[in-house]
Amino acid sequence: MSIPRRNSNPAHIILDDRTFFVTASISGKRSLLQSHRAAQLFLDNLFAYRSQRKFQLHEFVVMPDHFHVLITVGVGMTIERAAQYIKGGFAFRAGRELGLSAPLWQKGFSEIRLSELDTYEAQCHYIWQNPVRKHLVEQAELYEYSSARLRSELDPRPQRLKPANFLPALRHAWRRALIQPEPCSLI
Repeated sequence: MSIPRRNSNPAHIILDDRTFFVTASISGKRSLLQSHRAAQLFLDNLFAYRSQRKFQLHEFVVMPDHFHVLITVGVGMTIERAAQYIKGGFAFRAGRELGLSAPLWQKGFSEIRLSELDTYEAQCHYIWQNPVRKHLVEQAELYEYSSARLRSELDPRPQRLKPANFLPALRHAWRRALIQPEPCSLI
């Protein structure tokens, strides 16, 4: 079993708020999260760390053998630490409350840093449709362990996400400003 590929740049770890699509799997792809008790314990853990402001929670889905979350971590928090809270917090509580023994999780996790609005929306759609694609429900809103059902409990979408064509449009605006500068008023 290989450790998932990591995409974060260590040089940018604590520069600003950062939004990530994070995925982690249960060790051996066992369906450990398929019971209501285990899935609800995972959600309780996730929302507990959110309420402690360790991260903002925008979207999530808890599948039988893995999870996906869209979270924003702030200055001073790394994505590695946030994933440790989510995975480690659940493993600790699952051992104590459900009698499950380690290792619960596959080593590591995967993440994609999101800075553009269309990528963010695509990941939201992926999260919502995951239970539908796996034939667990017919409509995303019917899946009990998903943000598609629990919309009111989430943090709003980050405002700093750029439109998909932000950089080309910005370059075009800079060129236009250099060629035809806007008149400025001295009054």
